[in-house]
Amino acid sequence: METDEDQNNNDISVSASDSDSEDEIDSHEAMQEPAAPPQRSVNMLQGCRSVDEFERLNKIDEGTYGVVYRAKDKKTGEIVALKKVKMEKEREGFPLTSLREINILLSFHHPSIVDVKEVVVGSNLDSIFMVMEYMEHDLKGLMEAMKQPFSQSEVKCLMLQLFQGVKYLHDNWVLHRDLKTSNLLLNNRGELKICDFGLARQYGSPLKPYTHLVVTLWYRAPELLLGAKQYSTAIDMWSLGCIMAELLSKEPLFNGKTEFDQLDKIFRTLGTPNETIWPGFTKLPGVKVNFVKHQYNLLRKKFPATSFTGSPVLSDAGFDLLNKLLTYDPEKRITAEDALNHDWFREVPLPKSKDFMPTFPAQHAQDRRMRRIMKSPDPLEEQRRKELRQAELGTTGGLFG
Repeated sequence: METDEDQNNNDISVSASDSDSEDEIDSHEAMQEPAAPPQRSVNMLQGCRSVDEFERLNKIDEGTYGVVYRAKDKKTGEIVALKKVKMEKEREGFPLTSLREINILLSFHHPSIVDVKEVVVGSNLDSIFMVMEYMEHDLKGLMEAMKQPFSQSEVKCLMLQLFQGVKYLHDNWVLHRDLKTSNLLLNNRGELKICDFGLARQYGSPLKPYTHLVVTLWYRAPELLLGAKQYSTAIDMWSLGCIMAELLSKEPLFNGKTEFDQLDKIFRTLGTPNETIWPGFTKLPGVKVNFVKHQYNLLRKKFPATSFTGSPVLSDAGFDLLNKLLTYDPEKRITAEDALNHDWFREVPLPKSKDFMPTFPAQHAQDRRMRRIMKSPDPLEEQRRKELRQAELGTTGGLFG
């Protein structure tokens, strides 16, 4: 099976047209959104600035792919985020995940995608930083601190921006492959931006086999959990369904501990799929496991039209959108473009204007990190590292080992 790491060197050159299928990107229909600026062309012959031209103010966060600092440009006084690229485990040069992320973020420019301004270097080859716009919050941390979930009109405002950003990615032949609330940033102007493109990659038509060890477990589509060798934009749309449910309820929709447990939680809520509703389901590698047959879709019980018990409510139109995002058959799952045109966004309450979104005090430095350590340890980080190691070694675990 061809994995992401088997692609040739064209996959990691820094250019806006880089793809598995360049001809198809050139002929692909351009975005119709008037708000989206054109792609940038980056002059890679220009030398990189030194990181010493930035004053590091504090550490914001540390994830699987790098440390992020809040910093100030000494020349302009602008506050930015500095993301240090992790290099210590690389045996063969620059990390592929970072090359992909830099490639994508430098070539794209959209209001709902975090803006990478430049790449700067430290005193040695192991010190490389991406200079990004500073955003005060990530949605996961923000929801942990909030006493009440976002209102319906606020969720609509956030989901509209999210669908716009994902439509832009898909229109430009990019899969994010790790959409989750901690990878969505929010500033105090009500602007949502997608970040962390370490697992993103360009794709083409016809589809090629890619690794199924992508997307954090709670947001991972069932076709990935069942070992599908080919997948496309539908995996990102499933993640958006999980995110929409989480914004409404302030808690993850499917919080499994293992791949099997994740599938079990999905099947208990949505019913166990079969060939009728998902043609090709029985041919997936993971289906050799005997799952308990859950007959009914119970999602409406989690999101009723009216509630006297405090459950998050969702109108018929809102539930229709959620159901279409969480459709088992990837071929029938709603696209980002169709989601943007869904009736839910045109009914009362209407999406709140970004200018009227609530503001929150910025979580600086240790506050944000300590809150996560004490209140919400991420049970998925070690699994992510394990899965990435397995992918590098060419082995697979879980349901299809």
